[in-house]
Amino acid sequence: MSSSTIYEQRRKSGARYRRDHALHTAKRHENDPNTTLSGLHSLESPYRPLADRMRPRNVAEFVGQAHIMATGKPLRRAIEDDRLHSMVFWGPPGTGKTTLARLITGASGARFLSLSAVLSGVKDIRAAIDEARRTCVAKRRATVLFVDEVHRFNKSQQDAFLPHVEDGTIYFIGATTENPSFELNNALLSRVRTYVLKPLDVTDIRALIDQALEDPER
Repeated sequence: MSSSTIYEQRRKSGARYRRDHALHTAKRHENDPNTTLSGLHSLESPYRPLADRMRPRNVAEFVGQAHIMATGKPLRRAIEDDRLHSMVFWGPPGTGKTTLARLITGASGARFLSLSAVLSGVKDIRAAIDEARRTCVAKRRATVLFVDEVHRFNKSQQDAFLPHVEDGTIYFIGATTENPSFELNNALLSRVRTYVLKPLDVTDIRALIDQALEDPER
């Protein structure tokens, strides 16, 4: 049997499982008065994109970036030793910047807040900081503030993070496709650790495909 035939059989088997599981789950909830329309929409669906279904649920499932995430490497050690710190991820799209930020937050037990520098301004930054401060006081819980496309923020917007990174109100994780040395303030750079993320190679992509084929539940 050819590899393409095996792949097609696995693909169809996985699709059938997800379809049947989704129909069963929806039927189980359709007469539940506590299930809202939005709740039904959020149930497991065979139409969710494969990339979304296969997002790693923990550090062990993360594929790629072996130079920082392999056993004994800097970021992996920091996660395993629960040494949460502020950082910037620099790399092209699709290298796992957002996923890593969420995994790190989950592993540390912190709260995850997210901003997009494309859509947010100083007012949004202040609101996020206020929320992080309330979480710290009320729940004694740290907050990770993830900022996507952080290079889109201007100098004054970037400066707004500084005092709150310094006093521990937030752990800052920024994601950028641009060289931080040119796009981020020196003051902010001096308070974070920069990790360079590389494009996935053939071995990484093959591992992701195998992972998807071997997990019919997702």
